[in-house]
Amino acid sequence: MKSPKTNAMRHLDQAGIDFEARTYEYDENDLSGLKAARTLNLPPDMIYKTLVAHGDRTGYLVCCIAVNREVDLKALAALSGDKRVDMIPVKDLLPLTGYLRGGCSPVGMKRQWPTFLDERALLQEKIAVSAGQRGCQMILTPGDLIRITGARTGSISRQSAD
Repeated sequence: MKSPKTNAMRHLDQAGIDFEARTYEYDENDLSGLKAARTLNLPPDMIYKTLVAHGDRTGYLVCCIAVNREVDLKALAALSGDKRVDMIPVKDLLPLTGYLRGGCSPVGMKRQWPTFLDERALLQEKIAVSAGQRGCQMILTPGDLIRITGARTGSISRQSAD
């Protein structure tokens, strides 16, 4: 499958950031990052999902955590300077970010929201994040993701209950 050139990829190109695009057949009924990891034959702790939340003080914010983990909302609130952080309803994702669920990238959103990257990403040489389209991932260094998004790092995830 030929890789499309997405808005997120154009942002990386404009910033001079090297990345590898990988496409895969996604299943409309299973948009999980774990399915993407299996399909791309990559370890789950290398693939990062992009989540959008709303803080009581900061407003909208973005966080990226490994697909085999879940966001720790209390830790995210503390790192972002909020007392409370809640996930946004899925119906609000497209109008806020320009991206669909299962294809939300931290790069190239309609507006650049404060971004937080789980510090576990720094243990990886490279990580994959959505390229802004379902079935397409961008592989880049955590440092480059931090540079393009202005992300702050911290411990914002915990072991998934699954």
